[in-house]
Order: sequence, then C-alpha cells, then structure tokens
Amino acid sequence: QVQLVESGGGSVHPGGSLTLSCVVSGRTFSIYHVGWFRQAPGKERKFVGHINWSTSNTDYSDSVKGRFTISRDNAKNTVYLQMNSLKPEDTAVYYCVSWVSLGDPRYWGQGIQVTVSS
Repeated sequence: QVQLVESGGGSVHPGGSLTLSCVVSGRTFSIYHVGWFRQAPGKERKFVGHINWSTSNTDYSDSVKGRFTISRDNAKNTVYLQMNSLKPEDTAVYYCVSWVSLGDPRYWGQGIQVTVSS
C-alpha cells in the first residue's frame, strides 16, 4: 500500500499562485509515478501531470503546461504541484495519485479543494 496525503489547497484570485503538497508513505519502492488529477464540479477527473519516481522526469496535460510545475523532495518523500497564473477553470478538487506501473493510477489521496475566483 501507498498512502498519499495532500495539503495546501485554498482560494486564490485569478492570476495568483498556489502550491499543493503530497506526502508519500508506505511501499514507496513500488512507485512508478506520482502525480495529480483534478475534478471540476460536474465533470470527470482529468490528468494534470506526474513525475517519475526514479528519474524525476515530468509530464503535463496541455491545459496546464507552462503554468504548473511538479517537483519532488526526496528527503521528505513529498511531491509538490506549483500552480501559477491560475484561472477560474483551474477550480477543482485536486487528487494526489501514484502509479505502480503504466496504465491507471493505483493509489489516490483524499483530495483537496482549489478555488480560483475574483
């Protein structure tokens, strides 16, 4: 099992920034990627991005590329989602997720709300 605990959500004005954190624990040796999905009200969950647990290579959805950055602190087993130039359409519940192989994520955090509004 892998446990994922998010923090850092909240409300921000359009154009602002916010950083989410995800503390990873448990069977971390089994992890392939750690990343983020989000779910806006009334919509399905969508991929935001991920970081490879071994190489730290990153990948992002087109909707956030250039605005969001995923990074990792190895000593703290923490993954960060730095979100800049936030837009109202970024409003969603953000989930930290982990993969143990290619395909769908195996483990999910509880989710954290991010609201972008003037």
